[in-house]
Amino acid sequence: MVTGAAPRKFLRNMNRRRICSMQRGAAVIAHGMSGVELGRHLLLENLRMPAAPIRRLTVLGLLLGALPVLACAGQATAQRMPVATVTATVDGLSLADIAWLRRDSFGLDSATLASYRQLGRTRFLDEQLAGTDDTLPPQVAAQINALPVVNTPLPELLADFRDSQQRYKKMPAGPDKDTAKKALQQYRRALSQQAAQAELLHAVYGGDQLKEQLVWFWLNHFSVYADKGPVRVFAANYEEQAIRPHALGKFKDLVMATLQSPAMLVFLDNVHNVKGKTNENYARELMELHTLGVGSGYTQADVQQLMRVLTGAGLLPPELAMRPARFTRPGVVRDGLFVFNPARHDDGDKTFLGHTIKGSGYAEIGEAVDLIVRQPACAHFISQQLAEYFIDDHPSPALVDAMAQTFQDSDGDIAAVMRTMMLSKDASALNGRKFKDPMRFVVSAMRLAYDGRPIPNAEPLQKWLQQMGEPMYGRITPDGWPLDSASWTGSGQLSKRFDFARVIGSGRNRLFADAGSGPAAHDTPDLQDSALYRDAIEPRLSDATRDALAKAKSPAEWNTFLLSSPDFNYR
Repeated sequence: MVTGAAPRKFLRNMNRRRICSMQRGAAVIAHGMSGVELGRHLLLENLRMPAAPIRRLTVLGLLLGALPVLACAGQATAQRMPVATVTATVDGLSLADIAWLRRDSFGLDSATLASYRQLGRTRFLDEQLAGTDDTLPPQVAAQINALPVVNTPLPELLADFRDSQQRYKKMPAGPDKDTAKKALQQYRRALSQQAAQAELLHAVYGGDQLKEQLVWFWLNHFSVYADKGPVRVFAANYEEQAIRPHALGKFKDLVMATLQSPAMLVFLDNVHNVKGKTNENYARELMELHTLGVGSGYTQADVQQLMRVLTGAGLLPPELAMRPARFTRPGVVRDGLFVFNPARHDDGDKTFLGHTIKGSGYAEIGEAVDLIVRQPACAHFISQQLAEYFIDDHPSPALVDAMAQTFQDSDGDIAAVMRTMMLSKDASALNGRKFKDPMRFVVSAMRLAYDGRPIPNAEPLQKWLQQMGEPMYGRITPDGWPLDSASWTGSGQLSKRFDFARVIGSGRNRLFADAGSGPAAHDTPDLQDSALYRDAIEPRLSDATRDALAKAKSPAEWNTFLLSSPDFNYR
């Protein structure tokens, strides 16, 4: 083996070869390479390369070795991941407990394990479903509250945004305008980045991890795109005021909250849907993506009738929203920036989903949403989406049916549906085949590596997600990021994931440096000797991962191998 320091040029060449090797390996597997062929391929690669890349290829082999499982994700007889032969309980936790907790949370930390041990599964779950624990470490809460997108009233934030754009447009061409353009771009970028950082800090440090996962799930389900118009201004408010308060409540209330949110009204164009000049974009997506699903029985006529119901729902100008509503015309409904204006509403009767909705202004919206969420198709569509995200790409029909029945029996109570799912045998099944999307990977790696230790700089988290192809509020189309495993296992995806496993595992990152400052001292997390690793990770490691970890030459490399392993990347 080649050991010792190597020239930088040599390392750069090796890194290029590593990436090329990963891409070749993934490509070959994508074309049907068997496990034996994969081993031969990696062995040949190892023989061509010196020592440091050989160790990295060991990890590469672990990741690539997982792909045949993913390739079978759409088949009824999918292969199972190899798991550890250890079956004994560890400090009262069985492997089934650990499997359940990995589905219940973004990723395990010591506080989660301690609470679970104290309460037991059912009580632990019920306390989460109550949704009352939004507590954050004081330092993290202060960090979020210091962000301008969080602590500035929304009308004021929107007015500032529009003023900055108007000032730039009125400037004459020249060097000053070029400088102003860069400042405007930086300002716009900061709005999106702050909103993303607020959500990521909640995800990493939130005490109720089931709720935190649901907040992200609903943000993705009711997806908005920050780069469209002023949506970036509304993104943080959308998460804090529309999604989070209703993540575990009645589904109808959640739909109504998103319907009235400035982010959704702008993103799906209902601000332009007025009597005599209609726009059916939001009406269509409300049924197709948010509630009923494609092929659930509604017609184009239903879309157009719902569009009529939604006419007049839009935004107040920020200067009006900042004034108290002392005198309001009859029929006008105001809530923050939201306004329902009867003068812009089509007040004729509508026939929607086989029912007549009498022209009654704002009340029509609630009646239409009530009709939608009471459809059996809505119960099944939402249950299917939840089960695919939390349990498996292909959840059992029996589980989805049980969840859908709970949805209907409870008038769309999300907490009740989640309880049915999390108390099913599927939620504690071993051999999970759900590959983590980038959000889950980053958050779970942070929770394992830093185990509740606050970070003063969340900017790297948001950038890592962006570089891994799943930026917060970055999905252009309204369908949200894909939830299936196969969407996140391309060769480029795996290469990026390996890189960020190294960045997090080595501690060579800027999480503890002030944004914009110079290089910061790094501190490699001590995962190997932690009680969290011993209790929640080590008992379920496969033999392949154990072999890889035994080859690590440093704590940083050991951490990188663990965070890159299939055992960590599946749940």
